[in-house]
Amino acid sequence: MTETKSIARHGKGRGCVITRRACFSASHRYWLPELSADDNAARFGACALAPGHGHNYELIVSMAGGLDADGMVLNLSEVKHAIRKEVTDQLNFRFLNDAWSDFDVSKPDGCLPTTEALVHRIWQRLSPHLPITALRLYEQPGLWADYLGHPMDAFLTIRTHFAAAHRLARPELSQEENDRIYGKCARPHGHGHNYLVDVTVRGAIDPRTGMVCDLSALQRLVDDLVVEPFDHTFLNKDVPFFAECVPTAENIALHIADRLSGPVGAIGAHLHKVRLQESPNNAAEVYAEMPQLDMTPATLEAAAPV
Repeated sequence: MTETKSIARHGKGRGCVITRRACFSASHRYWLPELSADDNAARFGACALAPGHGHNYELIVSMAGGLDADGMVLNLSEVKHAIRKEVTDQLNFRFLNDAWSDFDVSKPDGCLPTTEALVHRIWQRLSPHLPITALRLYEQPGLWADYLGHPMDAFLTIRTHFAAAHRLARPELSQEENDRIYGKCARPHGHGHNYLVDVTVRGAIDPRTGMVCDLSALQRLVDDLVVEPFDHTFLNKDVPFFAECVPTAENIALHIADRLSGPVGAIGAHLHKVRLQESPNNAAEVYAEMPQLDMTPATLEAAAPV
């Protein structure tokens, strides 16, 4: 007779990842004393203006472990208390430049409180108390940073959008064949979408500026290489690449990644991922450096809120 191993009651010992969300409001200013007023303005734009500006931050803490006899990885009341004690009570309604000594730029080792520098410092404060696997910090809906525990590397994501039309059809096939493959999307006059584009870059956090790369330069690259050539176009006719390549969400995401990879490298970061949201129901993701990192695509998503 074969003995069947019974599963422990309440899942005891089985692994699980849990997340906890926390919010705080804070202000900051990008200003380095070793730079002149003109140089600070040129480097950081409006973020250099005194007395600073504020954000409603959203922090997602991912933790992993085996379930205890009560069916929990951790007691959420204890998680909430740790996040409040180590992070939100110290940062909420504060000027970040003054809140933690890490951001005192009057000291040679102080750095600016950027999103990526802040999520790194939050990890340092929380990791002794919680089994963190990933952190995600939203500065605003279109800008966030992820940190996975590497000594200095972080991931920075910016979100933008463009509106465009396309038709899914292979020119060498008949209309009937295209209808069979692409359905309504093969109709001769095309259809449109409001596309959302998330561009994620990876790099070391600069110990002084607190940045993975120049955020303004990254935003300009995405505007110049993606938004400007794609926005309000009929992709098949107005973007030369799609004259012979079917502009599926997958192909558009791949083309965006190909266009951005080299220029992102030129500003000192690595293009990690491009995510193209075509509609509320479908999206395509391209991981531009997966083989080099030996990561699973779900790694960063462990930090994403539900």
